[in-house]
Amino acid sequence: MFIQHVAALSKRRIVLASASPRRRELLSGLGLTVDVIPSTFNEDLNKASFASAGEYAAETATHKAIEVSSKALSASQETGEAAPTLVIAADTVVEIDGELLEKPASKEDAIRMLSLLSGRKHRVFTGVALVLPAVTDPLIGRSPLLRSFHECTQVEFAQLSPAEIEAYVATGEPMDKAGAYGIQGLGGCLVKAINGCYFNVMGLPLNRLASEIDHLITSKLLDA
Repeated sequence: MFIQHVAALSKRRIVLASASPRRRELLSGLGLTVDVIPSTFNEDLNKASFASAGEYAAETATHKAIEVSSKALSASQETGEAAPTLVIAADTVVEIDGELLEKPASKEDAIRMLSLLSGRKHRVFTGVALVLPAVTDPLIGRSPLLRSFHECTQVEFAQLSPAEIEAYVATGEPMDKAGAYGIQGLGGCLVKAINGCYFNVMGLPLNRLASEIDHLITSKLLDA
């Protein structure tokens, strides 16, 4: 299991390709110390070209991970610091009625999103990409090794009044979160029920992530 490898992983350089304090906090809760190198990927993939919201999120995470992996490797060659052993990237989107909701562009957009979610069920997808920069991928015969996946959680919102929505948006909490709410904060008051991984809604499906990392280790692809 993943737990038995935590001590060894803590000695490896792990990079989180995200500025999200929530994802860093979740990884810290797993006992992992990470260096944060935010991705500058533009996140402009054509949503219509993907069969599902999960595939879109996983592909966005993949672009983030590859970009940061290359950046970190170049920096390590220039500075002499240790190259990253593992790069982790993620992307979270909310899907309702076939529409993908990412971070709101404005307060008005946040109000629109929350009004759409009010009193209804929606799905939250988080795509995750794991890159081992220095490892040859046996599937393609060259480095880096890349694995990606996505998880889905169903969330049900309580019925919200316009006043409640406006008050929540006024707190500023929705502005940097997919779907315009944060389940781990004040936005948790809006959530009536969930079916699936709670941490997936926060931005990182911990059980699946731990399982995927454990598989890399037991397959002797990740040294830990």
